[in-house]
Amino acid sequence: MRFLISLTAAGVTLSGCALKGDVRRVERQLQEFRAEAARADSARAAELDSSLAAVIALLQAVDDSLTSQQNQSRRMHAETRADMIDVRRQLVQIQELTGQSQQRLTELRQQLERRDRQPVAIGPESGPGDPGVVVPGLPPPEELFSLSLSQLRRGSPGAARTGFSQFLQAYASHERAPDAQYFIGESWARSDVDSAAAAYNAVVANYPDSPRAPASLYKLGLLAEQEGDASVARVFFERVMAGYPRSEEAALARERLNR
Repeated sequence: MRFLISLTAAGVTLSGCALKGDVRRVERQLQEFRAEAARADSARAAELDSSLAAVIALLQAVDDSLTSQQNQSRRMHAETRADMIDVRRQLVQIQELTGQSQQRLTELRQQLERRDRQPVAIGPESGPGDPGVVVPGLPPPEELFSLSLSQLRRGSPGAARTGFSQFLQAYASHERAPDAQYFIGESWARSDVDSAAAAYNAVVANYPDSPRAPASLYKLGLLAEQEGDASVARVFFERVMAGYPRSEEAALARERLNR
């Protein structure tokens, strides 16, 4: 009996020792687990801190880039505005110059039209042989010229053409001969382009130093334009500018070429 009790007590003692060992082992495992968890949390926290720092750096970089772009955009806007103001100023200057040029060209056209309606100033009367000779059966040269020009102004180009032709036959050396030849071209201008061109060409060929020569070249250019031949018109306009650069027709020819 005592033996059994002793055995039982020994078993209880051994069981108590075993239980304490298990508890210590569990405690060690729990400590290790906590340590591992702490290390893992520390590593995760460090990783999160690193990621957060990277995100903050990225956001800062994006913010810097946006700020730079905004500044650049402001500068470009300011530069563009300044350029537009300068362009507007230049356009105003060009418009002013163009307006002045158009006004000058209009004045030149008006002067040319007035001159077309008036003969060039003349000196003493002259005839084929003697400046004082008057051809029998014909009025004096100044009177014949004035009568012919009046017919042209009244809308009788045929009668005017006959008078100018008689003038050229009778008073070929008269100072108004280039005018007469020019007005023959004017008498044909609305009815027969070829005849008008022939008359204008005769002015250029026979009276190249007359003020009617550049006017005739310019009219030849207009006739070519009227016929749709731009290349021929350009040739005549260029001849006006090259041969008579100081004439009023040169400025008009330059305008036609610019178009």
